[in-house]
Amino acid sequence: MQEYILNLLPLKEGEQEEFEIVAPDAKHVYARSSTVTPQQIASATVVFGWPRPEMMKGAAGLKWFQTMWAGTEEYDGMLPQGVRFTSSSGSNSRSVAEHMLTSMLALCRRLPTYVDSQRAHVWRDEGPMKTILGGTVLVAGAGHVGGEFAKLCQGLGAKTIGLKRTVNGPVEGFDRLCPMEELDALLPQADVAALVLPHSPQTAGLMDARRLALMKDDAILLSAGRGTVLDQDALARAMKDGKLWGAALDVTDPEPLPKDSPLWDTPRLLLTPHVAGGMRLEITRRKCVEMALDNLRRYVAGEPLHNLVR
Repeated sequence: MQEYILNLLPLKEGEQEEFEIVAPDAKHVYARSSTVTPQQIASATVVFGWPRPEMMKGAAGLKWFQTMWAGTEEYDGMLPQGVRFTSSSGSNSRSVAEHMLTSMLALCRRLPTYVDSQRAHVWRDEGPMKTILGGTVLVAGAGHVGGEFAKLCQGLGAKTIGLKRTVNGPVEGFDRLCPMEELDALLPQADVAALVLPHSPQTAGLMDARRLALMKDDAILLSAGRGTVLDQDALARAMKDGKLWGAALDVTDPEPLPKDSPLWDTPRLLLTPHVAGGMRLEITRRKCVEMALDNLRRYVAGEPLHNLVR
């Protein structure tokens, strides 16, 4: 049976030919997530991209699906039984890591406060600033993104500690790796605590009021994984009481953030609307394409696929 490869990736000139060279005997169909038809989904044996999850229930002939994002939970229960499912985990690591670094340094230098002063036409020295030189950066989630962020912090002279569910060996970017069970013991040592964890029953509400209280009064909190990991109301209360130097959230629960959320008016808090990753950098888009091409080569050759979810 001829493979029907439905490609919904944001391809540029010449990239369609790259897929056709890897799988010359397949039928290649190119579309956008916004225009793909149920008939195309039903005919596909392979899908690359980001189709609406509910459409995938109609993928009767599907053998393998690779989403263009690292997160996969939106497809839970949406794929036919027996389908191989892979992600593009790692494609946006640099993008998210740079966003986290930018947010952290902006807080260290009080830039959000100075922007407020600029808008108010106020010329005022806001006092002491921070540096991560010689400080400790604790990263909960020592995966692709966490490791990339840790490397950037190491370059600025910080000591980095990574937390993982299972520690099997060293991970580039971290001076030390620990199991997640050591979170409580390590939070009081951290000058910066970064959350880059996926949503799961184990991570939901992980950073609650009790754990926020364990942090240094002048620590910085970053969240760029999933918003469910953080108790947002507890954070707002703690920061209004003077806890933490600052915090930067790129993810919230829910999204968009409701207009009545206390986070909007929380002092020393930098909010961005889940824009750290995505296809906003060309290197991310191209990395996603390269991952699909590599896995297609493996699929054609009958080799194990990378980033296998199931």
